[in-house]
Amino acid sequence: MTEFRGAAVSPGRVVDVVKVMAAPIAAPNADERLADGADLEAEIARIPSAAAAVRTVLEERASRATGDAKGVLEATAQMAADPTLTTTAEGLIRSERRTAERAVWEAGDQVADMLEGLGGYMAERAADVKDVRARIVAELRGEQAPGIPDCDTPFVLAAVDLAPADTATLDPAVVTALITSDGGPQSHTAILARQLGLPAVVAAKGVDQLTSGTEVFVDGGTGIITDHVTDRERDLAAAWADLQANPLTYDGGGAVLKDGVRIPLLANIGGAADAAAAAEANADGVGLFRTEFLFLDRDDEPTVEEQTEAYAAVLRHFDGKKVTIRTIDAGADKPLPFLTDEDEPNPALGIRAYRTSWEKRSVLENQLEAIKRATETTSAEPWVMAPMISTLEDTEDFMQMARAAGIEKAGIMVETPSAALTSDHLLAACDFASIGTNDLTQYTMAADRMLGALAKLNDPWQPAVLALVGATATGARRAGGDPDAVGADVNKPVGVCGESAGDPALAVVLVGLGVNSLSMTPRLLPAVARVLSEVTMEEARELALTAVSSPTAADAKAAVRAKLPVLDQLGL
Repeated sequence: MTEFRGAAVSPGRVVDVVKVMAAPIAAPNADERLADGADLEAEIARIPSAAAAVRTVLEERASRATGDAKGVLEATAQMAADPTLTTTAEGLIRSERRTAERAVWEAGDQVADMLEGLGGYMAERAADVKDVRARIVAELRGEQAPGIPDCDTPFVLAAVDLAPADTATLDPAVVTALITSDGGPQSHTAILARQLGLPAVVAAKGVDQLTSGTEVFVDGGTGIITDHVTDRERDLAAAWADLQANPLTYDGGGAVLKDGVRIPLLANIGGAADAAAAAEANADGVGLFRTEFLFLDRDDEPTVEEQTEAYAAVLRHFDGKKVTIRTIDAGADKPLPFLTDEDEPNPALGIRAYRTSWEKRSVLENQLEAIKRATETTSAEPWVMAPMISTLEDTEDFMQMARAAGIEKAGIMVETPSAALTSDHLLAACDFASIGTNDLTQYTMAADRMLGALAKLNDPWQPAVLALVGATATGARRAGGDPDAVGADVNKPVGVCGESAGDPALAVVLVGLGVNSLSMTPRLLPAVARVLSEVTMEEARELALTAVSSPTAADAKAAVRAKLPVLDQLGL
């Protein structure tokens, strides 16, 4: 029996045979050079031709895709058209007489190294560059580009990792689960798997060495994969299959605990298309509107008019409901040339998010003005929050800016231990808080959340992280003047908008810790509502105490899940 453990990134239980993704394109020999007298210009001309062919294939695939998959494929196609890679390769042919294949390979390394040096979001793009490089080399060789195995029968896909262009073409009707040996909880693979509702485990070392045809059990809720499949695993998989055939629904109005306490369930979105999907899923509002997606891939700041229309397009989907707008979260994994310093040695701990306003105040002021203008054209209830707040001075400064712009509901994100531990002071100065568990986990555990090698540390079940969530909620109730307040009616509300809110078992713990709203991918709303309906507030508090008191993240998760039989009944 072989058991693998990785990061659980998308719930669901599956028993199926494995198909292992083909090995990546092999690197051309490092000594490959053109013979004396070879036509350098003819060799150079091969590269843009191959890159154009790759771009065409990706664009054709994008034209058949929808939603996020379409966007990923279009972005990868644009990268194939970017002259940075091909120009670098052409230079290597002229200066070192490399073959086209070897020149493209080395150029890909150079560009990827540059991006990795920038860290965060740009480091994630390094994998995209290497994917495009491999496709161009395959085209030059006349080989089949790497991709998902062609099969008409269902299978579990095992791979080292998936490039965005591959992940975007996953067909859930054929690929029943996804397991990778590399990658992290915030990788393209993980994000798209959650959006597709595809059970997935990443950073499970060794799964790429499984033999194709081996039957395995994949548990996307616990991160466990095993080739020892018993009747119990088959029963769990059958329960998950039943849930897919007869999916849960969510009618809105909040999750209602057994004792009547109501917990609003909100959606995480990035724009108007996401807002429409969230409204259709009956989300009680928006707990996280990531406004920085309007700013990415631009060399200049969007105008106030551009921003106003983009925000209004979201707000129109939620008449009479709360829409929590996060101001620009630039820096770290989302650098912006007009706002952040690309030369920061450690951007995750640098001038990012709210901190960019210390020197470039007008960008945040313009955004707040645009938000205010957008609210005047709709009947949604906007709540505006600043990310990366660490001190009372930060909080008071943002509140002053928000009030000056006419923002009625303004708050902060709790993403640092300092904000969690002083939440009573910070919440006394603002209207609400939202906990970003992704960043709170990475800062608590001193582990870059973009690195797959640190996935086991970047687990929101870490008892230290849960203790900080509890401290934030306690401080908020103290600041609101009612230490015993619960549910949706507290004076200083605290929500969670990190990925952890969509884990049904962890959602129970978060509520027990005092969180009074949860925001997640809309697809997860029904499962979270269903599991919360199985517990009282007192039971949720007991499970929260169990989790915080556990010695490890794995122990916390196992102990809580063991006391929630509904998870097995639903195959979650």
